[in-house]
Amino acid sequence: MRGTGPATFAYLVVRHELRLWASLWLWAARRTHDAAAGGSAFGYARGQGAMMAGFAFVCVVESVMMSVLLRDWPAVHHVVLVLDVYTVVMVVGLHAASVVRPHVLDPAAGTLRIRRGIHVDVRIPLERIASVRRELRTTHEPADGELALAVGSQTSVTVELAEPVAHVSFFGRRREVRVVRCHADDPGALVRAVERALAGDAVP
Repeated sequence: MRGTGPATFAYLVVRHELRLWASLWLWAARRTHDAAAGGSAFGYARGQGAMMAGFAFVCVVESVMMSVLLRDWPAVHHVVLVLDVYTVVMVVGLHAASVVRPHVLDPAAGTLRIRRGIHVDVRIPLERIASVRRELRTTHEPADGELALAVGSQTSVTVELAEPVAHVSFFGRRREVRVVRCHADDPGALVRAVERALAGDAVP
């Protein structure tokens, strides 16, 4: 993507907000985003549910406190109330984005799609996967060529690649990664499904 000038930054922010609203709609409709009909979806949002609920609760409490403190300044109170309500909606939207955008394994297309909400979407060709394993990690030091997508401060699946794939950040920075660490609600099921796909077996 182009440099992060004001116009590009504004575009990214608007796109981010629209994707959050779309995620809320999909969540309410009990639908998922781009989950292939012939593929298998693997969720990862359970690990952050309690944390996001707690964050939303804190935002609600803060909104009530600000309403009390600003009751003598109606104009300011209304502005702050709108911002507080929008913040709560966005927190819920971030969780919804993780729920409706699961990891997707599509053997027919030959891809494993690793996602984290609306911020990360990496498509890994199955032929580039050298190994996949369950591996619980709670600390993730930045490392060249590695992408760690922690949920609730942990990853539970490690995918090592024979050839790198591209990861594009929110601001359009592109880098090649050879190791992808992610979380799954059922890491064993994801690992077994990928192994079956690599072996050429059907994935239920």
